[in-house]
Amino acid sequence: MDFEIRKDRSRPGGKRLVRERAAYLDLVCKGVSSREACRIVGVNYRTGKRWRNGHHQTRHNRAVPPITSVAPPDGRSRYLREDERIHIADRRREKTSIRQIAAELGRAASTISRELRRNAHPDSGDYRPHAAQARADARRPRPKTSKIAANPELCRAVQAGLDRKWSPEQIVRRLRRDFPDRPEMRVTHETIYHELYLQGRGQLRRELTQALRTGRAMRRPRRQAQQRTPRMPGMVMISDRPAEVADRAVPGHWEGDLIIGKDNRTAIGTLVERATRYTMLVHLPDGRTPDRVRDALIHTMADLPTHLRRSLTWDQGSEMHRHQEFSLATDMQVYFCDPHSPWQRGSNENTNGLLRQYFPKGTDLSVCDTDHLTTVAVELNGRPRTTLDWDTPAERFAKLLTQAS
Repeated sequence: MDFEIRKDRSRPGGKRLVRERAAYLDLVCKGVSSREACRIVGVNYRTGKRWRNGHHQTRHNRAVPPITSVAPPDGRSRYLREDERIHIADRRREKTSIRQIAAELGRAASTISRELRRNAHPDSGDYRPHAAQARADARRPRPKTSKIAANPELCRAVQAGLDRKWSPEQIVRRLRRDFPDRPEMRVTHETIYHELYLQGRGQLRRELTQALRTGRAMRRPRRQAQQRTPRMPGMVMISDRPAEVADRAVPGHWEGDLIIGKDNRTAIGTLVERATRYTMLVHLPDGRTPDRVRDALIHTMADLPTHLRRSLTWDQGSEMHRHQEFSLATDMQVYFCDPHSPWQRGSNENTNGLLRQYFPKGTDLSVCDTDHLTTVAVELNGRPRTTLDWDTPAERFAKLLTQAS
């Protein structure tokens, strides 16, 4: 059909553009833009807009309703309904185009095309609406095999990451790095979460509460900040800390804190190097009094080279009352955070959250010996980190030790 209808672009006077309007509607139903359809038909763009949207009554023109769809009026559905399938079958018998049917139903043309391709009779190719509805209903559950279940090697790799207490994102990033040329070994972290939530499928053996770092499947509000102890004499505040500490450009600056155990009677010290996120755990079997914390920190830091012992940032806990003696023994300046400001030790707070996967709240930490703490630290330092471009803290820290030697 030739749609160049109006060769003469002069004003039509009182003549109604019946043929032009019909041609314009047909073009729009076939997916042509309104402006392009107006150009082809030969009418002003505002005329096509008025045909499409209608207009209110004026002094010189009566009100005109807009173009309406013949789609069922009882609301849209994600899936085609049976009455829509009946409409498709009727219009196909009338040799109506797919785009025209799609416009009438308010659907995408690809939806109609896919419906005809999937649900037509497999032998004759005829489209029968009631049989098509039955095929669609039977296909909707779609019991599909997941990508992890279909690939034993991928399943083992994901399971190995979970066994090492890696998060799903860490597993995904490490798979991309370890298998750059194998797309079958790549999944999204949502796929791993999906497998964990659907334990009935039996692909990942770990329980959800064990595999997820938080130990729970639902979010809970953050607890209120605990009251801090009064200021200690001789404190140097974090505001006086050098700029090289804040930008993590120079290694050897640490953040520290305690993880408190059962009945607030047992504790473990945590030390995190800011540049590499390398973690060391401090054994406190006899309690967390200031003198015991001082001696344990001195013993832990003693084996480090001098350039990796520059400063330590801590909160205002009473366990650091002997901080000046620690500084004299290790030549490390101690800086104290502002009250109720845990974000000023962000790396250490994040690490403590990771360690709660190994030491849940209420655990008796006095039974954890030095060997167990070393094993946990090695496993934690073996996790790839997004802040390290998916290197592990152990890899980054080993480079610093190599440079020192």
